[in-house]
Amino acid sequence: MHPQLIKTAAIQTSYSEEHNRNVKKISELVREAAAKGAQVILPSELFEGHYFCKEEHEKFFDWAHPVEGHPTIHHFQKIAAELGVVVPVSFFEKAGQSYYNSVAIVNADGSLLGIYRKSHIPDGPGYEEKFYFRPGNTGFRAWSTRFGTIGVGICWDQWFPECARAMVLMGADILLYPTAIGSEPQQADLNTKDPWQRVMIGHAVANIVPVVAANRIGTEEGQTFYGHSFIANHFGDKVAELGADEEGIIYATFDRAEITRTRAAFGFFRDRRPELYGLLSSVDGI
Repeated sequence: MHPQLIKTAAIQTSYSEEHNRNVKKISELVREAAAKGAQVILPSELFEGHYFCKEEHEKFFDWAHPVEGHPTIHHFQKIAAELGVVVPVSFFEKAGQSYYNSVAIVNADGSLLGIYRKSHIPDGPGYEEKFYFRPGNTGFRAWSTRFGTIGVGICWDQWFPECARAMVLMGADILLYPTAIGSEPQQADLNTKDPWQRVMIGHAVANIVPVVAANRIGTEEGQTFYGHSFIANHFGDKVAELGADEEGIIYATFDRAEITRTRAAFGFFRDRRPELYGLLSSVDGI
């Protein structure tokens, strides 16, 4: 049986170019969150180094490693088992001749529940991920952990309502989004922070589910990440948030039974008409 209450945490910090320093930093923050009672602890996307997808450089393929024997995943498996916490670990995955932007779901006993590969891959100035990553082939997933069932999307996934709905249909009690997002090199006056938060708040409301988003901060090779990691409850209220340059951890506790009752009472899932939604599986609406 999962406990009724889930205490979640999101980590927001800047990163250096040194892999070991970044892993140590996240490890210390995971320990701090666990000491304050957090059970599901979310670091941000690709935390082993700077966000390398700003430009296309073949040298960065050297940063990718297979899941089996991955030193960072193994490191956090040991920490998770020691502390009894769940940690989704974002990493650059090499699988044969393919490369993915992936998350390893580490359970509170240190076991690896599986891998989710980012489904939606952006391609634009400052976020040239299609050069590095294939679109994920795992499909959307929901993971039964010691503390409840979690759904994990990755950054660009968070803009797609289909991803959120699918994870809740599979039983997710809470949605988690590790993220790396900030300035737009081609449009200096464009700040996507508010739309970024609003779309995830929309997922919270439409699915009656809490949402946790962990972003990075700092300036890396001229690109500034805007932070504002936040946690929204199942009504879409922001219950915790960090600023544009704050390092730290935010927390929120949710009652799984209360959320289940509220979701049922609102009727969004009762009143769905999936037989009418075939159009959504088309590319061009035809």
